[in-house]
Amino acid sequence: MASLGIDGLISGLNTTDLINQLMLAEAGPQRLLVSKQKTTSSMVTALQALNAKLSSLGEAATAATKPSSWAAAHATSSHPSVTATATAGAQPSTLSFTVSQVAQSQSSLVTLPASYDSATPTFTISQGGVDTVVTAASADISDIVSAFNASGTGVKAAAVNVGTAAAPEYRLQLTGVETGAGKGFSLSVATGADGSGTQALTLNNVRTAQDAKLTLWAGTAYEQPVTSDTNTFTGLMSGVDVTVTQVESSPVTLTVARDDTAVTKLASDLMGALGVVMSEISARTSPTTTTAEDGRTVITGGLFSGDSAVRGLQQQLQSAVSFPVEGMSPSEAGISINAKTGHFDFDEEKFAKALADDPAKVEKIISGLSARVAEVATGASDKYDGTLTLKIQSQEGMVKDLGEQIASWDLRLASRREGLQKTYSALEVTLSNLQSQSSWLSSQLASLSTSS
Repeated sequence: MASLGIDGLISGLNTTDLINQLMLAEAGPQRLLVSKQKTTSSMVTALQALNAKLSSLGEAATAATKPSSWAAAHATSSHPSVTATATAGAQPSTLSFTVSQVAQSQSSLVTLPASYDSATPTFTISQGGVDTVVTAASADISDIVSAFNASGTGVKAAAVNVGTAAAPEYRLQLTGVETGAGKGFSLSVATGADGSGTQALTLNNVRTAQDAKLTLWAGTAYEQPVTSDTNTFTGLMSGVDVTVTQVESSPVTLTVARDDTAVTKLASDLMGALGVVMSEISARTSPTTTTAEDGRTVITGGLFSGDSAVRGLQQQLQSAVSFPVEGMSPSEAGISINAKTGHFDFDEEKFAKALADDPAKVEKIISGLSARVAEVATGASDKYDGTLTLKIQSQEGMVKDLGEQIASWDLRLASRREGLQKTYSALEVTLSNLQSQSSWLSSQLASLSTSS
C-alpha cells in the first residue's frame, strides 16, 4: 500500500528508502525460499530429461533381448524382375523357380447394341460368380461409361472413337479392376419393355484374366506349379513374400540370409542409448568454475553431484554392462569401458567378426547384458513406480510447497510494509504537532517578554 505521507516533510528522513531497507532485511527468509525453489525446479527439469533418456535406453535394451530381433533376415533375388521381402519368421535358405506367367486382369472390347429397349439401359456384369447391375442415365455413350466407372462395378470403362470427329464410332473397352483368373467377367444387357429379358453381349478379349504362376524346382522330378491371383506370392517361403513383374524362363534364385545390419543395429542402438544416459549424468555432475567479484575462484558442483540416487543409478548401469554374461566378457562382442571417460565404447568391427565366428555366443552376450540394463532402466523410469519417477514427483511436490510458502511471505511482507508506512506517517504527524506546539510556545514566550 502506498504511503499517504511525503518523505521527510517534517523529519527530513527518506522514509521510503528507510522502509525499503527494512523490508529487504525482513525478506531475507523469502529470498532463501525463492533460491531453493529455483534450484529444486532445475533439479526437476534435469531429472525429467534423464528419465526420458532412461526410458529410451529401456526400450533399446528390451528390443535386444527378444529372440525375434536376432532372427532378423533379408532376402535377395538373382533377377531384378523378382523382389522378395523377409518378414518375421524368415529363416536362412535358398529357393529356385521360373516365372511362367504374371497376373493380369481381363480387358475386352464390347460391341454395344444399336438401340436399347429402355431409355435407361441396364447391364449386368458377371464376375467371379457375382452379378453386378449397372444402369446408365441414358443411352448416350458418356452416360454408359459413367455408369460402368461407378464405384463397386469391378471394371473400368473407356469409350474409344475409332471413327472421325464428324462421324464418331465408339468402341467400349472394359478392364477388370482386379487381377487373377477368377476375376474374368461377361456382360449382358436387359431387353424388353419391362427389362425382364437379357441379351449376352460379345466381348473381344484384348487381354484375358490370369493368375501369376511360378514353377518350383523346374526341370526336376519334383517340379511344382504355384499360382497367385496377384503378382505377389505371400509366404512363398516361411516369412518371405515374393513379387514378380515379368515372365522369366531362366531360373531365379532367392537367398534368405541373416540380416547382419539389423543385428548390429541392435547392439549399436543399445550402446548409443547407454552413452546418452551416461553423458547426461556426467554433464549434470561435473562442477563449474566461476570468478567472484572479488577475484576469488568459485567451484560449484553440478545438480547431480550430491544426489545418491543418480550416483547409484550410474553405478548399476556400469555393472550391468561390464559384468560377464555366463562367464563371457562383453569385450568379446566389442563392448569395453573407456578408461579415460568412464563411458562404454562399441567396436563394430570386433562385433562383426565375433558375429561371423559365433553368432550364438554374441547373441547370448548382448541379450544377457541387455536384460540387466533393461531391468535397471525400466526400474528407474517406469511411469508409475520407477525410482526416478517417484523422486521427480517428490521434487515437484517440494516446488509446489515452496511456492505456497513464498506466496505466504508475500502477504506477510505486504502487511509489514503497510505497518511501517503507517508508523512513519504517524511519526511525521507527531513531529508536525510537536513543531506546531514549539512554535506556539515560542510565540507565547516572546509576547511575555515584550509585555515585561
